[in-house]
Order: sequence, then structure tokens, then C-alpha cells
Amino acid sequence: MKPDFEKQILIPVIVQDYRTQQVLMLAYTNEEAYEKMLETGETWFYSRSRQKLWHKGEESGHFQKIKGIRLDCDQDTLLIFVEQIGNACHTGAYSCFFNEVKSFDERDIFQALEDMVENRRLSPIEKSYTNYLLDQGIDKVLKKVGEEASEVIIASKNPDKEELIGEMADLLYHLFVLGNIYGVTLEEVKDKLRERHQKSQNKKEFHTRTAD
Repeated sequence: MKPDFEKQILIPVIVQDYRTQQVLMLAYTNEEAYEKMLETGETWFYSRSRQKLWHKGEESGHFQKIKGIRLDCDQDTLLIFVEQIGNACHTGAYSCFFNEVKSFDERDIFQALEDMVENRRLSPIEKSYTNYLLDQGIDKVLKKVGEEASEVIIASKNPDKEELIGEMADLLYHLFVLGNIYGVTLEEVKDKLRERHQKSQNKKEFHTRTAD
């Protein structure tokens, strides 16, 4: 399946960071540029102002390594997930969408939590519980992780969903503190989950094929 270039010569392309899902830019591609994307594994667009093909990063060095491509239901819009080298915007900003019209925190809560723990480590705040844990060191944090894991088990035996949610949230918080101490990032955990998910999908596909 490919874009329907017979319907329209230029297809809009939404580009997202494959790790954070942040929208980086909107551009347009024609059939020739699209074929070059498939061939090179990097983004190519058609510049409407310059009336020519445009290899993203050719002049700036800020290339976009394609990780995945999706086509919408009408086959006239592309969503491309990329590994962004440098910044996506010609202004020097990482994303072209930096002019805030209405405030919105686009980070998910896990990313925000990881950022908070790191900020506490770099800029300690008096009477901060996070700083208390970091100052006490690994043994204290491991004790808390163990305690919170036990609380999750206990809450699981009770018919109180809200209690279980609260205990799971406490456990996740302490795991983020533990990860910070060892330099384990959320993205590294996500990468491991993606790797395991892919292996699981491959096994599933293999068993399906052998059963046919």
C-alpha cells in the first residue's frame, strides 16, 4: 500500500519523534521524494517554495532516520516516525511547534516523573522526599521498593481498586528513584519492552505460519 499520488500530487507528511511521540514538523512529499525515502531510510520532501526535492538535513546535518511509516485511511496523508539528528526546525528549535497558543504539557506522566527526580538530584530542594531518598542512598531506596511491592500485593487481596491504584503509583515512583540512582532511563526500559514485544510478535507470527 502506498500514498495515492493520482488523487493529489503532494501528500502532507506529519513527522514525529519515534521515542517521545513529539510532533516535529509538517511537510509535503511527492511520489519521487516518497520513493527516495523508501530507498534511503531518511526523509525527503518536496519544497513548495523552491519547487524542488528536499532531503531533510542535507545542508544542516539534521537528518531524520526513518523508524516507521503509516498511511491514513484515505491514502493521502503520511505519518512518519523518525530518529531526529539535531533539531527539526530551521529556527534551531527541536520541534517546529514551539509557539504556544494554549498551555499544554505534552509529556506523559512517566516522563514528567523521571524529569522531576533528575531535577531533584541536580537541584536539591529542602524537605523534598525525593532528595531524602537520594541522600539516604541505595539501601534505603531498595527497602522502600520492597515495602511498596509488598503493599501492592496486600492491596491486590482487597476488593478496593482505588487502594491498589494508589499502591501501584507509590511503587512506580520509587522505581523511578531507583532507576535514577543507577542511571537507568525510562527510554531504556521502553526500548527493552519494545524488544521483547517484537520478539513476542515474531514468535506469534512464526507459530501462525507453521500452523497454516
